[in-house]
Amino acid sequence: MIKFFKILREDIHTVFTKDPAARSILEVLFFYPGLHALWLHRLSHFLWVRNFKFLARHLSHLGRWMNQIEIHPGATIGRHFFLDHGAGVVIGETSEIGNNVLMYQGVVLGGTSLEKTKRHPTIGDDVIIGAGAILLGPITIGDGAKIGAGSVVIQDVPPEKTVVGIPAKIAGKHAHLLVDLNHANLPDPFMKTLEHLIHEQQELKKQIKDLKKRLK
Repeated sequence: MIKFFKILREDIHTVFTKDPAARSILEVLFFYPGLHALWLHRLSHFLWVRNFKFLARHLSHLGRWMNQIEIHPGATIGRHFFLDHGAGVVIGETSEIGNNVLMYQGVVLGGTSLEKTKRHPTIGDDVIIGAGAILLGPITIGDGAKIGAGSVVIQDVPPEKTVVGIPAKIAGKHAHLLVDLNHANLPDPFMKTLEHLIHEQQELKKQIKDLKKRLK
């Protein structure tokens, strides 16, 4: 019981660490649906692993109705997890989320198989997942990785890498920070490719111009 209340205090502290809009404990307790959804999940998961499956699903469904956040009671979520805003989030049954993960609204951790096996993503520690990102299948997101908003991730992401796009591609490497709210400042791999092509075109034009001069 002492450990349970310690985790609840940690969850409150995490809100203040990761959301500059948080002003008071009372405000956090009453007006943070992501925190409410997390606490309902912690209770439903406790029941799930002890084989009270129906009651666990009932609590999970209640949380979905209250917060517009759907977390299957079978999913495992680590400590210092923060779900900012949260509306539209779906976390599937075999999802595994590490410690110190920051997730924004509209994120989906979805499955890609009808078999009763591991079919949802595994998220490492210190990961940031931007709004509207969709992660599908039993993929692994390495520690410290960043998932750009609106990305669709269908392959493993190495640690400390940033991925963006549909389907998501590695866009760069970044420092592994425990708290990093600058999730909008992401590199653009498509712009890098375009810049490379333009540079190559300019080089070819220069070579053709030099060749013409030599032939005269």
